[in-house]
Amino acid sequence: MLRGLRIPRRKQLLTAALTVAAVLPLHYALRAAQPSAGRTVDWPVYGGGKAGQRYSPLTQINRTSVAQLRPAWTWDTGETAGLETHPLIVGRTLFAYTPSQKVVALDAATGKELWHFDSGIHSGQPDRGFAYWTDGTHRVLFANTLYALWALDPSTGKPIEGFGDHGSIDLRKDLGDESPSGIVALTTPGTVYKDLIVLGLRTAEAEPAVHGDIRAYDVHTGKLRWSFHTIPHPGEPGYETWPEGAWKYTGGANNWAGSALDERRGILYVPTGSAVTDFYGADRAGKNLYANSLLALDAATGKLLWHFQAVHHDIWDRDFPAPPVLLTVRHNGKPVDAVAQTTKHGQVFVFDRVTGQPLFPIDEKPFPASTVPGEWTNPTQPMTTTPTPYARQRLTADMLTTRTPEAHRWAQEQFATFTSGGQFIPLSVGKQTLIMPGFDGGAEWGGDAVDPATATLYINSNDIAWTGGLEEVKAGMGAGAPAYRNTCASCHGAARKGQPPAFPARIAATDHLSEAQMADVVHNGRGRMPGFPNLTGDMLHALLTYARTGSEPTPAPGHSDKQELASANGETPQRYRFTGYRRFLDPDGYPAVQPPWGTLNAIDLNTGQYRWKIPLGEYPELVAKGMKDTGSENYGGPVVTAGGLLFIGATNYDRKLRAFDKSTGKLLWQYTMEFAGNATPATYMVDGKQYVVIAVSNARNPKAPQGAKYIAFALP
Repeated sequence: MLRGLRIPRRKQLLTAALTVAAVLPLHYALRAAQPSAGRTVDWPVYGGGKAGQRYSPLTQINRTSVAQLRPAWTWDTGETAGLETHPLIVGRTLFAYTPSQKVVALDAATGKELWHFDSGIHSGQPDRGFAYWTDGTHRVLFANTLYALWALDPSTGKPIEGFGDHGSIDLRKDLGDESPSGIVALTTPGTVYKDLIVLGLRTAEAEPAVHGDIRAYDVHTGKLRWSFHTIPHPGEPGYETWPEGAWKYTGGANNWAGSALDERRGILYVPTGSAVTDFYGADRAGKNLYANSLLALDAATGKLLWHFQAVHHDIWDRDFPAPPVLLTVRHNGKPVDAVAQTTKHGQVFVFDRVTGQPLFPIDEKPFPASTVPGEWTNPTQPMTTTPTPYARQRLTADMLTTRTPEAHRWAQEQFATFTSGGQFIPLSVGKQTLIMPGFDGGAEWGGDAVDPATATLYINSNDIAWTGGLEEVKAGMGAGAPAYRNTCASCHGAARKGQPPAFPARIAATDHLSEAQMADVVHNGRGRMPGFPNLTGDMLHALLTYARTGSEPTPAPGHSDKQELASANGETPQRYRFTGYRRFLDPDGYPAVQPPWGTLNAIDLNTGQYRWKIPLGEYPELVAKGMKDTGSENYGGPVVTAGGLLFIGATNYDRKLRAFDKSTGKLLWQYTMEFAGNATPATYMVDGKQYVVIAVSNARNPKAPQGAKYIAFALP
């Protein structure tokens, strides 16, 4: 509703309900029109609703009352790894994960634990949410533990025996016998449509990696109902955009970020990531449909209705990082049901939801060809100028840090050694190429929020530079070095020095991890690291020995580690490999570019113009020296409410949850938490009281005290 108009309170509530009725379930809109006393309002879907808007019609916490917001309850997981969960709330119950993927149910008003479920599958993979199904009589909570999808009774946490194998299905199956082996993990919940749950998956980003098929399962039985091949099989559209037979050996092109659903039309909108290997694609020449694509699928059958590919033949790891969002915009004077998709490289693409026609022009822009032997690059890439990018698109010498004279000189010296020029500059051998925004975006997995009344999209963005390059893979004497190159070097670096804090050094691994502990991490993954369950026996021992010491183990007489390695990978090692992720940081650990290093943006999708843009986040030690409003890296997204507010945590170092005026970007409230809110909050109402809850942990800042909790806020 419009701020400043004097409308009777009863009429205000009815107006708000009618505004959101087109995009929220009917019962949700009707509840919004009722008095708040004793009322309960759920947050029953990942992202708040199947349209992915991260929007709530609640108004109790508003521009005026938010100043009184205080912690209402806290629940400690008792664990210390990362926590990125977007909680789900149904009735009086809040469902959450611990960092090791145990499932818990809490009283949403008090934080008291009601039950917990331990599948026995423990993993450090992030688990970002749940799916929920009900027909009004029966209810199912769908929870993820690594490769398993569990159907749980929401009242007790017990597995539902009739689903799959005693309550779960193994998602390593149903991918086809020709799919390469490799990690399968569910980091984002599936989407429920009628009696189906549609799932993507996370896989490895280097060979071997499984096919990224989109699959729909029966919510009652766990039986596979349909599959969509993101790497087309012979005779399927898009097959010609890959080399002959690529579907037998290439993996990835997976949906790890989740999806959005137009429930009335039965259309599912699925964003996909890149094919493997992320940074060298000589074995997959062609545009590689349907990698890096937004797919509009018939939710009942999996039939492709339309698609848009944002990156042709991706060799920059430019996955679609988050689900799209559905909304209605004014376009050429008429309302249009639209779908908006954000990207790691700072673009937002907006389409007619039914036809797939762009609502703002998209042009194919020319880019340089690769100079790497054997590599093929597409001559053009799609770019839009409206809306303008929400992250800087290239780094120039006048944008280098001026935080101190010493940092500036160092940045100048380093910048002179890089290849630069903006988006889609191919990586080269023996030289680092600047990537801005960096490999983590731009937009990330936290997603964006939409105010349906104004068609305003809110997106937080990283705005720092990274670098990457390639090097020739040369023959080695043992198995440890090739195994490390294939599975570890892209993150932890060829010299095992890593890029802390996101990618820790392996040189000092023996200081804090035994070989058995490292083997567990290799098999099950941890944080952003996928697991590699295919690495076993002598090959695993060789990898761990090399990762820990930089040397090869002595093979048993007559045994060939090389042969075992080749057999496990199933492919001849590629000629070139990625040298590792490298943030462009100055010697003191701060971004070597001028601020802002992170932003929060409000974009009117009726016009494509910005309503406002502000820095998001800060470094407390720099604030103490007078350097404020720098912005910082941020992970986790916003939620927006009819009360005029936008809530967001996300920032790595200041550990704050903030509330902004959604119309102006003015900061109205902030609270410094024990740990960082690297997750997307949720808001709900129980017994007439509105809460805002967020998962917190310090995994992205290992120098800070570690822990993982949920904290809920409410008015006194």
